[in-house]
Amino acid sequence: MNTARGAAFSVGLTGGIGCGKSTVADLFASLGATIVDTDAIAHALTAPHGAAMPAILAEFGPDFATPDGALDRARMRSLVFADAGARGRLEAILHPRIRDATAAAAAIATGPYVIYAVPLLIESGTWAERVSRVLAVDCSEDTQVARVMQRSSLSADQVRAIMATQVTRAQRLAAADDVIDNDDGLEALFPQVKRLHERYLSLSM
Repeated sequence: MNTARGAAFSVGLTGGIGCGKSTVADLFASLGATIVDTDAIAHALTAPHGAAMPAILAEFGPDFATPDGALDRARMRSLVFADAGARGRLEAILHPRIRDATAAAAAIATGPYVIYAVPLLIESGTWAERVSRVLAVDCSEDTQVARVMQRSSLSADQVRAIMATQVTRAQRLAAADDVIDNDDGLEALFPQVKRLHERYLSLSM
């Protein structure tokens, strides 16, 4: 995996909850980019018999597992939102494993460049130094709330509480090298993705 700007070309894709990171990643994938999705890796690590589950249960106790042995996400979410120390303990278990898995995925990448989809890229403090460019997917906060409410059972207040744990929109935009606007739906997205894909191809040569 790329460990510094100037190594093999890579892009860190980020955005707040509900901004449409997955949709953008899918569009880049359709153009040939290799996508390494840290959320998907985290879900695999915490699935039934996932590699992180023994350490999580040893740290937090058996109540944090579902009957099939996966992480009880709702219970853990409630804990880490209320307790920053618990969040740190969970991250200490997951982050090294996610880092190793992303490195393994990047090592077998076949695309002309790699996009690391990292929801908390800016918050992590290290990812921005590990990629060639940072790409933020942006939309209004009202759009974020509406999208998350539409796809989940969360209330507006709950969505805004999650947003409050992430960097602000302004901070994310300030940290980005490139920005995709996702307020206007799929038709407006693809031309932006295609333009950046062509730029990334030229930079990766």
